[in-house]
Amino acid sequence: MNPAERRATFGLAAIFGLRMLGLFLILPVFTLYGDELSGSTPMLVGLAIGAYGLTQALLQIPLGLASDRWGRRPVIMLGLLAFVAGSVLAAVSTDIYGVIAGRALQGAGAIAAAVMALAADLTRETQRTKAMAVIGISVGAAFMAALVIGPVVAASVGLSGVFWFTAGLAALAMGLMLFLVPPPRADQTGGHRGTTLAEMASVLRDPDLLRLDFGIFALHFILIAMFVALPVVLQDSLGVARADHWHVYVPVMLLSVVAMVPVIGLGERSGYMHRVLGAVVLVLAMADLALAEALHTTTWLLGALWLFFTAFNILEATLPSMVSKFAPEAHRGAALGVYSTSQFIGAFLGGVVGGAVFGAYGADGVFTVCALVAAGWFLVAVGLRAPRSAARAPAE
Repeated sequence: MNPAERRATFGLAAIFGLRMLGLFLILPVFTLYGDELSGSTPMLVGLAIGAYGLTQALLQIPLGLASDRWGRRPVIMLGLLAFVAGSVLAAVSTDIYGVIAGRALQGAGAIAAAVMALAADLTRETQRTKAMAVIGISVGAAFMAALVIGPVVAASVGLSGVFWFTAGLAALAMGLMLFLVPPPRADQTGGHRGTTLAEMASVLRDPDLLRLDFGIFALHFILIAMFVALPVVLQDSLGVARADHWHVYVPVMLLSVVAMVPVIGLGERSGYMHRVLGAVVLVLAMADLALAEALHTTTWLLGALWLFFTAFNILEATLPSMVSKFAPEAHRGAALGVYSTSQFIGAFLGGVVGGAVFGAYGADGVFTVCALVAAGWFLVAVGLRAPRSAARAPAE
């Protein structure tokens, strides 16, 4: 990359990462502190955790198209402003309904498509994959950072302080957008056009893309549902203090990354990543079943968590790459739009269903439902063919 491309890529990755950090921060803490809010129930707590997913899903494609029409930077700035407003609303709310509204407003700043499009504007085609990879890494880094920072911030300044902190993160992202990310030149934006109905129909007819869309839906359903129950398990079953939950998350996450790298490398080198993906989904289902059975045994619970996060990290890193391989170049934007929408619908439903199941059946019920969703995903994933770009024939 040349200096301008590096500046644009790392600036946009920082903006995207700060925003995702703000969304993820409440995952490890909300079920522990949400019962302090007036009107709180397990289902409404789950809805508050996942509410951002609904507005993200509804607005992801419209705001992406708006960035084609009115420019990337104005849409990104408005999206970050909505995120600040939602964070402030959640911070000043004393009842669960205000927090749900704030989380929904946070999600209304659905800027993922606009950020990716601006990254494409500001990089040459030969460097574009690198730029997208750096932005993708920022999401994983934000998730890991949230597991560490969330419990510490909540223990220090309470739940409202967490939301004020997220407002500050979004304000910082707005500053980076203004002063670090360069505006695209006129010759860098001339080729953009909106997604056509024909392109969208083509994407929705492709069985392999639909399998991947279901995959990201299921993965984020499971993630959000799990975090409705997991913080309570660590506190009540294992006796881990609220502020010390990161002592569990950090080693497990780091060890999962160590296990993730060789699995992805093996799948990519062999040309059988589509088969590896199905096997990893089966491991995810087994990890959730193990969590349901190991709630009161520290060693087994930590082992099941390691297995879960290893599978999760492999799938989170692999799925978007698989989408880009299966989607025809002319329809890649539409394919990624549908993929992102599926992801956020999964997050929303994971929060709602996870909260309802937790209230009725407890943590083991949540983990069992997650295992069933993963098992259903496995049945869908086994039909995935090799990408057309792979060296082996698609029929294999």
